Amino acid sequence: MANNSKTTDSAAADGAGENTQAMRQLIMHAQYIKDLSFENPNAPNVLTENTAQPDVEIGVNVGAKMIGEDQFEVLLNLTAKAKADDTALFLVDLTYAGLVSAPNTPENELNPLIMIEAPRLLFPFARAIVSDMTRDGGFMPLNIQPVDFVAVYQHNLARQQEEAQAGEVH
Repeated sequence: MANNSKTTDSAAADGAGENTQAMRQLIMHAQYIKDLSFENPNAPNVLTENTAQPDVEIGVNVGAKMIGEDQFEVLLNLTAKAKADDTALFLVDLTYAGLVSAPNTPENELNPLIMIEAPRLLFPFARAIVSDMTRDGGFMPLNIQPVDFVAVYQHNLARQQEEAQAGEVH
């Protein structure tokens, strides 16, 4: 799915400083399903029996790797596990990816731009895939609530720092 979406964010609060401050720009060159799995392990029983309100556990993770000189592959991983009582209803695992670049972005702003804004652009498409997949699996469509990618980014940074400190101790 080719897509040349662009998002820009001026560093200046008003238009006066635009010439002196660089425009941050994120270009989405392509987006695609990298990995997709749906399991309905207890079908057809769970589809024919009245079950309790399902308990759904959602997981969100973001990763990125450099592709070539100036492009990144951003990976948005969404997982969902639904259970009613102790019976598994479905398991979803989607890795949705995008190829992005951020020309003229200062090095110190590149990581947050890639790890926050790119997943923000990918999320609506990944959310629709999960919704369609659960519906096509015989369940009510699972509509994942919007994700705070700033919090995901901060959580991942904290986890990396903890792992680095744990590595220094041993």
